[in-house]
This record gives sequence, C-alpha cells and structure tokens, in this order.
Amino acid sequence: MAKQKMNIAVLCSGSGTNLQAIIDSVKSGYVPAKLAFVVSDNKNAFALTRAARAGIDTLILNPKDFKTREALDKEIIKNLKKKNVELVVLAGFMRLMSPYFIKEYKNRIMNIHPALLPSFKGTHGIKDALEYGVKVTGPTVHFVDEKLDHGPIILQRCVEVKDDDTEKSLVERMHEEEHKIYPEAIKLFSEGRLKIEGRRVRIL
Repeated sequence: MAKQKMNIAVLCSGSGTNLQAIIDSVKSGYVPAKLAFVVSDNKNAFALTRAARAGIDTLILNPKDFKTREALDKEIIKNLKKKNVELVVLAGFMRLMSPYFIKEYKNRIMNIHPALLPSFKGTHGIKDALEYGVKVTGPTVHFVDEKLDHGPIILQRCVEVKDDDTEKSLVERMHEEEHKIYPEAIKLFSEGRLKIEGRRVRIL
C-alpha cells in the first residue's frame, strides 16, 4: 500500500509567486506532498486566485476580527488541524507568528527570507542589502522560531549583486532562486530528510 502523502498548508498575504512555485512543484511530483490548504489574512491577495485555479481549499481571516494575535493563530491552527496539516509554509505572510503557534507546530513551520541570514533581517532584506553595498546576497529557507528571521537555516543560495542592479532587477533574480530552493526544502522535509541539531539542520 502506497504511503499517504503529507499535507502541507501555505500562508500568504500577497501575490503568491512562491506559492505558485510550490503548486507547480507539487503538481509535477517533485514535491511528494499534498498542498491541502492556503490561508490568507488579505482577501485581495492574488495568492488566493492562484490557489483557486489549482483547486486548493482556501481560508481568509481578517486580523481585525480578532482581539489578539494569538486568537487569530488559534483560529488558523483549528483549521489546519481539520486538514491534518503536518507542515506550515509561510510565503509572503506578513505577520509574526505568536508563541502559541510556534509551540503547536514546533520545527514544522518554514519561512523564506530574501537575504542571507543572519544578515538583513526584517521586511526589507533586498533593499537593505543593496543599500549596504554587499557583493553577494540570496534567499534563505529556515525553520521559524519565536524570534524574527532567526530559526535554524535549511537552505541558502547565493545571488551576485551587480554594479548596475536596482531593487527591481535584484528582486527578479532573487525570485528565480527562491522558486527553486523553497520547493527543494519542502521536498526534503516531506521525505523526512531534515534533522535539526541545535542551530544546524542536517540533510540526510
């Protein structure tokens, strides 16, 4: 009997380009998992359109309807558990997870950040790296913990910063690498090939 595929959920707030890369990778069979659920805190997010086109169940939650961050997270978790979600993937989800959420899905939440962590944390990773004058930057896939852009690093890729780069041109090349390494990290997790040892993530 074939092993049942792991259920994953993607949380997003915006256009969903990384979501699309994940949808395509699941559809092609590269990622051996089922994309069971897409959750958004923004009813106008184009990510919801991408999910609908792919026939994926969606949930929209307005943060203003909840008194606290934890109350919102509890509602998300209640719905994730209904879908038997084993891995939560953040793809442009513009909210910090509460300690409650982190505890419920410890070492089962992934995020992608557009800089080589621990450098240039926060919401402007590409702009900050460009302004600092770095020669190399790149995306980081990491597990999420209680601190911002801090959890154990799974994968990183280097992107050369060219002398004539603008934020727009660098974003485009960053996205190219993001769309490769995020599905790769999810694939490794789905195959049970990631082992966390302190701050290190070993690939088995």
